[in-house]
Amino acid sequence: MQESSYDLLIKIRKISLSSMLFSLGLTLILVQISSNRVSWQIALALVALTIGIPHGAVDHLISVPKLFSLKMATFLFKYLLVTGVAVWFLLQFPMLGFQLIVFCSALHFGVGDASFYQEIYRRSVQVHFPKALYVLASGFTPVLIPLVSDKTKQALETVNPDLVGWAGTFTHQAFIGCLVLNLITVTVLLFRKIFWPAIDLLALLALALLAPPLVAFAIYFGLWHAVRHTARLTLEYGPSIRQHELGKTWQSLWLAVRAGLPAVVIVLGFTLWLTVFSNASVSGNFLWYLLVVTWALTVPHMALTARSDIKALSEKT
Repeated sequence: MQESSYDLLIKIRKISLSSMLFSLGLTLILVQISSNRVSWQIALALVALTIGIPHGAVDHLISVPKLFSLKMATFLFKYLLVTGVAVWFLLQFPMLGFQLIVFCSALHFGVGDASFYQEIYRRSVQVHFPKALYVLASGFTPVLIPLVSDKTKQALETVNPDLVGWAGTFTHQAFIGCLVLNLITVTVLLFRKIFWPAIDLLALLALALLAPPLVAFAIYFGLWHAVRHTARLTLEYGPSIRQHELGKTWQSLWLAVRAGLPAVVIVLGFTLWLTVFSNASVSGNFLWYLLVVTWALTVPHMALTARSDIKALSEKT
């Protein structure tokens, strides 16, 4: 299993980086062709967000391995209850809810990225990995920088005009702070000859600075965070572990992906129902409601994955 899991993590690192850079290149071309039109940005964001949904839909299978049981029913009830409360809160208090989600998501993404590398290094070479610094840089770079750039207003107006000005008077300071944090972390990593995480941070910085904010977040979520998190799920999900033990690396990944696919249909269906039920325009508001549902699902997801993230970060490389 050790060899198969390490092989998968290395390949996913390359795939996520390559797919993100390819998407960034495509985005820059589309920006030149279509100027400031947002229709293609919304379409690309919807695709990337949809790709990212399954990675958080295996929580119940890892937390409660026995599918048909009272314990599973209780777990799902609590999970969906928390999600429902989060949906209500985001719809009732969009500004405060958005601010909380931005901060929590940045920490969640950063911890996830650092845990991903921790899993690699404890299977290969011993390095003095600056975990705390990398958590902050890899989380806040793709989340905060796009949301405090000069292009943010148009993106937020497209999603929900109530979110415009969400950072208040700290917009410029947040941008400079995240930029400096990224470059300091890259410098520390290069000084310690830890090259791949440094390359990742520079790639994430390029995405955050060059891509339209809406597209930048969606690409990161769907083609980076979700892909890497799914690879880590194969280290915990029973059927995937058994495939690793047999040396079937890609089969292990596929089982983790397949387990989360039903969630795509459920989430998209619920989002469509929520949009119609709220008497909103499906074409104009579907993205906002999809983001709300995705963010709401992230709340219990973050709480559950924190356990495995802390475990991974606490292990020595």
